[in-house]
Amino acid sequence: MKNLILTVLFLSSTLGFSQEAVKSQDLNYNDAGPNKGKVFVYWGWNRGHYSTSDIRFKGSDYDFTLNNVKADDKPKPFGIYYLKPNELTIPQTNFRVGYFFKENYTISLGLDHMKYVMRNDQTVKIDGTINTGGEFDGTYNNDDIVLTEDFLTFEHTDGLNYINAEVSRFDNLDNWLKFPVKNIDINLTEGVGVGVLYPKTNTTLLGKERYDEFHVSGYGISAHVGLNITFFKYFFIQSNFKVGYINMQDIRTTNDKVDSASQHFTFIENMYVFGAKFNLTK
Repeated sequence: MKNLILTVLFLSSTLGFSQEAVKSQDLNYNDAGPNKGKVFVYWGWNRGHYSTSDIRFKGSDYDFTLNNVKADDKPKPFGIYYLKPNELTIPQTNFRVGYFFKENYTISLGLDHMKYVMRNDQTVKIDGTINTGGEFDGTYNNDDIVLTEDFLTFEHTDGLNYINAEVSRFDNLDNWLKFPVKNIDINLTEGVGVGVLYPKTNTTLLGKERYDEFHVSGYGISAHVGLNITFFKYFFIQSNFKVGYINMQDIRTTNDKVDSASQHFTFIENMYVFGAKFNLTK
């Protein structure tokens, strides 16, 4: 996963430098007209894939680490809630608004609403101590433990919210691809981003009462490449492939502020969005 992230970062920078060598008229003369000064907005959905991670849980009567924990996303089958305003956070969604501050460059702010669910009933290694007066009390040293629901459930399902700013490059490829179709433009985009994690974590730990509020828990960095198809100057569909790193050192797990968790992992996100771009002024 780390090698993949480095590869995408390298490809993004290579594409940017190589595209500078292409004549500007080949990149920018398109049906949609000049981009500079335009605003864009998009909405869509994603699937996520996560590396394993070591998760440390700390409290007044326990301090232990679960090693190489596996997790998955939590996609929902397509339904009316994908479009209902009061149920938009049920699927895994993406929202972004941005501005073309140069012909080929954008700055944007967006939310990647991913979902992260630890796999229950997996066997992992555990290190540390538990002294809560329950069945899991003990001192552990690289011992095996089965992550039953009685011991732990751990989810960022409302969700793994990555609020991030991105700088991206945006190039029209019609002439390069020999695709001169009226009212349709094919574009390449790539960029990097940085942001904060604002999850609502659903955790049941050793029978304790869970904490059920949003909380700033850490930070993330990411890079993406994508293909954009614009129709009739203003409307587009886009597919993005994003990789990144998330580090959360302050995850709330129970109503007791003493209790917390920490983890870091890498992710891959595939997203499919639709949107529009337009001028703010005539």
